[in-house]
Amino acid sequence: MTGFSMVARQNRRRGFTLIELMVVLVIIGVLAALIVPNVLDRADDARATAARTDVNNLVQALKLYKLDNQRYPTAEQGLAALVSKPTVGPIPQNWKAYLDKLPNDPWSNPYQYLNPGLKGEVDVLSFGADGQPGGDGKNADVGSWQ
Repeated sequence: MTGFSMVARQNRRRGFTLIELMVVLVIIGVLAALIVPNVLDRADDARATAARTDVNNLVQALKLYKLDNQRYPTAEQGLAALVSKPTVGPIPQNWKAYLDKLPNDPWSNPYQYLNPGLKGEVDVLSFGADGQPGGDGKNADVGSWQ
């Protein structure tokens, strides 16, 4: 046997056949079909959890605002009163910066603030993935009353 035919035979043994590659791709496709829907559901759960955390943080900042100023910000002042001193009345006398910046909800929408609230003295909420009041699943509202 010549050196050339021995090298050619070794090179043929090192590669994968088309059938082997197709089997691997089919296995990867089946695994992806089983795993991806579960991962997407987890992403929606994570966004709802992040929204609950943000709402709780905003409510705590509002409570500090009330302790310092004897009232919550008005609906007109909104959540912006936690970041910058309100310029519309009533002007708080003991105002401090309660947050560095206002977060958006995980769906990139601003959090809603109601004073007076529908479910409490004040309400802070996110409208969920659809950005509309109400809804189910990932579109459900996430609020301070939950």
